[in-house]
Amino acid sequence: MIAGIAALVAAYVLSQFYRAFLAVLTPVLGVEIGASAGDLARASGVWFLVFALAQIPVGSALDRVGPRVTASVGLGIAAAGAAVFAMAQGPAAVVAAMVLIGAGCAPVLMAAYYIFARTYPAAVFGTLAGMVIGIGSLGNIGASLPLAAAVEAFGWRATLWGVAGVTLAVALALAALVRDPPKVEGAGRGSLLDLLRMRALWPVLVMMAVCYAPAAGLRGLWVGPYFRDVFGADAAAIGVATLVMGGAMVLGNFAYGPLDRVLGTRKWLIFGGNVGVLACLVGLILLPEAGGWVTLALFAGLGFFGASFPMVVAHGRAFFPPHLVGRGVTLLNLFGIGAVGLAQVATGWLHADLSRMLPRVAAAVPYQGIFAFFAVALALGLLVYLFSEDRTD
Repeated sequence: MIAGIAALVAAYVLSQFYRAFLAVLTPVLGVEIGASAGDLARASGVWFLVFALAQIPVGSALDRVGPRVTASVGLGIAAAGAAVFAMAQGPAAVVAAMVLIGAGCAPVLMAAYYIFARTYPAAVFGTLAGMVIGIGSLGNIGASLPLAAAVEAFGWRATLWGVAGVTLAVALALAALVRDPPKVEGAGRGSLLDLLRMRALWPVLVMMAVCYAPAAGLRGLWVGPYFRDVFGADAAAIGVATLVMGGAMVLGNFAYGPLDRVLGTRKWLIFGGNVGVLACLVGLILLPEAGGWVTLALFAGLGFFGASFPMVVAHGRAFFPPHLVGRGVTLLNLFGIGAVGLAQVATGWLHADLSRMLPRVAAAVPYQGIFAFFAVALALGLLVYLFSEDRTD
């Protein structure tokens, strides 16, 4: 079981890498294949949307056939997507590659969460969930300065071929090492409608839809164009900025993990952390051209406080009956990842529209619009989440 979980964590490192690597590739893809920031925003959005939509069949597959087959087949599809990306000749091919990668990465984290929910005591679910994301966020760090260095040394195509090979190797490890937990009585019975009838779950789903989008959206794409357009940063400088934010996200995941047991609450831990995210977004709106350590600190704070995703999953998981655990955790993931995809598409349009309508204003203005978009959505989500029922197993 331990070897299988280790393989799933390695797979999640790759999943985190794939959702964040476009920010570093922005300059080189613009020069070599003509991919604009808007093109890459759409590609990033498609990754998240496909990933989210795949949660529906993934949840059913986890309950019916188990995590081993579900995760290993999925990651094999992601390896094929990375190969398509390495051969891309234009923005359309990048989008097609991100479709395959998004679908392939979809089962990885949920397979680990399924095993935790079915094998370990419910009280430690939040800690284990945070541990996986914390370690997996090393992929986020790998998609920063190390990726920039690899692209500089080997070129972006050779780098992507290497990542495709690693992804295939991990997929084979999943097939060999993951062990399915025993079936529960009634496995495969019930549906998503049974989950949606739980009114206590609704505010948690709303919180899930807004809590991850700011950190994932900005780290996954916009931090790169922002530093390039506003501060004239090159790929190496963007790599440093993404490394700082990615490192803060790793620390945040480990910090959130045990705090529900320390504080005796999940609701107010999640609420307080996301108020911190909102404060960082307001700071970026008010000080868009601050630069230096001020801007880096705001992005780091956003990444740290924005790591509440596993704790929100733990809050929702506390309401699920055993035979619906697979579909339950994937429903939460659908809301979280799907919202990021929609936000990436929306902010891509917003950036393009503001850039076109206000061509003579400061370069920071379109990004202020993006920060404001995330801030308003998060504030509304926090308001709804105030009505949620606290539950800590």
